[in-house]
Amino acid sequence: MARALGMIETKTFVGLVEATDAMVKTASVELTQYEVIGGSYVTACVRGDVGAVRAAVAAGSAAAQRVGDLVAAHIIPAPDTQLEGPILKP
Repeated sequence: MARALGMIETKTFVGLVEATDAMVKTASVELTQYEVIGGSYVTACVRGDVGAVRAAVAAGSAAAQRVGDLVAAHIIPAPDTQLEGPILKP
């Protein structure tokens, strides 16, 4: 069964570190990757149980908002298996 996927995008790397720190401290999630998008935008992806990912993304979003860098946050409760491998680490 696929683990839930949570993503947070911020305007700066500092904002992403703040958000990611809050995510992994709040819930039992695994930081699977971060991606430099360009134009100073960066995105972090976490995986775990749906409830843990929801809690982590909520905490990470709040942390990024505190430093004024949150661009977007999204959760996919049951990502398709085609997202595994080259796109996202399982």
